[in-house]
Formats: sequence, structure tokens, C-alpha cells
Amino acid sequence: MSSVHSTNAGTRRPVTGDMLFFPAAALYALFVLPASVLSLTGITGAFPALATPAGHAHEMLFGFAVAVVAGNQVGAMPRPRLLLLFGLWAAGRLAFLAAPHGLAATALNAAFFVLLAAHVAPRLFGAAKKLRNQALPLVLTAIFAAGLASEVLPLTRAAAAGRGVFIVAALLFALLMLFMGGRVIAPAVAGQFYRQGGNLDARVQPRIEGGLILAMATGSVALLLSGPVFGALAAVATGVAGVLAAIRLVRWRLWMLRGRPDLLCLAGGYAWLALGLLGFAAALATESHQTVALHLITVGSLGTLTLNVMATTWIRKARREPVDFAAPIWGTILLAAATLARVLAGLGVYDPVTLLVAAAACWSGAFALLLALFLRLRPRAN
Repeated sequence: MSSVHSTNAGTRRPVTGDMLFFPAAALYALFVLPASVLSLTGITGAFPALATPAGHAHEMLFGFAVAVVAGNQVGAMPRPRLLLLFGLWAAGRLAFLAAPHGLAATALNAAFFVLLAAHVAPRLFGAAKKLRNQALPLVLTAIFAAGLASEVLPLTRAAAAGRGVFIVAALLFALLMLFMGGRVIAPAVAGQFYRQGGNLDARVQPRIEGGLILAMATGSVALLLSGPVFGALAAVATGVAGVLAAIRLVRWRLWMLRGRPDLLCLAGGYAWLALGLLGFAAALATESHQTVALHLITVGSLGTLTLNVMATTWIRKARREPVDFAAPIWGTILLAAATLARVLAGLGVYDPVTLLVAAAACWSGAFALLLALFLRLRPRAN
């Protein structure tokens, strides 16, 4: 009788989303980017769903990146609900690869976004007491809405608006990283300063954070609207956000840290974000190389920050210290190489196909290291 009760209790015990979504996101990242690059360049025809810029953007943002968000935000859930949510995501990936925007892919992915939003948003809205803190549930809801739009728009006469959805989604992920960077990097840096006998006064920097939220929200809305005036407004807004992000990063004084390469890796992702926003502002102003600038944000910042956040979370759940592991460091270096190769390919500095394949190989190498870390460590129950 006691064994039956213990089994039932184990079944009912809530499970955290990162235990499923983080390894799945790492595995999917390892596969989907090289598969897309090989398809886009015509090297293989095995993945027609990834052979278009829209298919590539869809799976990188609403396949890989959203899985990381889910792992980070859903928290503890009853096992059946978590398995349902994870199953919708996994089945959505398979359905999209088989028939992008077919009925199965659309239904599965739409259901995933709706259920994820229904679980995450109310909890975060209820917990946010300050107006600034409402930015997190708002931007997450906007990302889920953009994901839903990416499923619905191709079925309507507004299918041409799909590219705009992906660009706005990239900026929404940038805003999420700007917000979370202040809540993850700043306290960790302040703690290290304290251990070194110093102090860090500039932590979250609420005025700068407020400016970042306002600037990115303005830029995102402006990009949804057509016309040269709104294009100029989007360029100014993203440029301001890039400057504010750079100021915030400098005020953290990371060059004074000793023995914390893990924090420098997180800061590297934030630096890519500031550079990417400045680059995207310049691209909007000159009406050139917008895709190149966006990859500074997606490959450089999104790749680096997601890899390091997932690694740090997993290591700490295993009751170990991030400074004891070199995999995130090498992963960060590989992602920096991937970003540079992707930018050079877009600028036509060298043979684009060679550079794109090199970028994909570096990206996959980074997430292979992360997956190996997941397999090596066994997180412990809280």
C-alpha cells in the first residue's frame, strides 16, 4: 500500500519545465540551423520547410527560442500538463518540417502558444507589483501573439505581412533579453563584487531599463506600420535602445571581475545585443543589410544568452558552480565565430556559402557542448 501511495505521489509531484524544454531546445538548435542553411544554399533538398527565409526564421524564433522561453518561464507544473505542453511543441516541430503551415502544424503550434500564454501570463501579471515589471508578461504575451500570427497569417490574404512578424518578433526577443539581462546579470555581478570586497551601485538601473522598454516598444510598433516616417522612428528608437544597452553594460564594470568567466559570457551576449540594435538602427536608416544586423541579435545575442542561461540553470540545479565548467565558455566562443561568419557572409566579404556553412557548424558545435553538459550532469530535486 505504501509503495502505491509513493508512486501516486511521485506522479502528482510538479516537474519544472526546464527539465524537458532545455535539452530539447539544445538538441533542436543543434539540428535546425545547419539543416536550414544546407537547405537555403541548395546543398540538400531534404528539408524543404527550412529552404526559405520564412521557414528558417519560424523555426529559429518560434521553434528553438520559444522552447527556451518555455523552459525558463513555466516553472513547476503537474506532470500531465507539462507533458501536454511539451508534446504540442515537439509535435508542432515535426508537423512544420513535414508540411509547413499545413493544418496539423498550424493547429499544434497555435495550441502550444495559447496554452503557454494561458499558463505564463496570468501568473506573471499577478506577481508584477511595479509598472516596469509588467514589461515581462507584456513582452512574453506579445511574443506568443507573434507566434500565433505566424501560424494564421499564411492562411489569409495578409500572408505578405509574415516577414514583418518575424522582424518584430526578433525585436520582442531583444526586449526580453534586455529586461532579463538586468534581472540575471546585474545581481550576479553585484554578488561577485561583494565577494571581492567591493560594491556595485549600478545594478538594474531602473531609469535606463524604463528607457529601454519605451524605446523597444516604440521601435516594434513603428515597424508594424508602413511609411518612411515610421521607418525613421523605428531606426531612432532601436538606436536609442542600443546606446542605452551599451551604457548599462559599461556601468556594470565587468572588467573588474576576477575568476568569473561565466558572467563574462553572459555579458558577451548582452554586448552582442547592444551592437545588434545599433547595427539594425543603421540598417533601417540606410535601407540596407537589415538581415545582417538582425543576425547580430539572433545568432550573437539570442544564441549566446540562451546557451549560457540554460547551462547556468542546469549546473546550479545539479548543485555545482558554473565556474567549474568550460563548456559554456567554449560555446560562447563558437557562437561568436558563428556570428562573425554570418555577418561576413551577408556583407559579401568572402564566399557566402562557405561562410554560412562555417557559421552553422560553429552554432551546432556550441549547442552540442551544451547537450553534452546536460547529459553529464543530473539535476537534483529541490
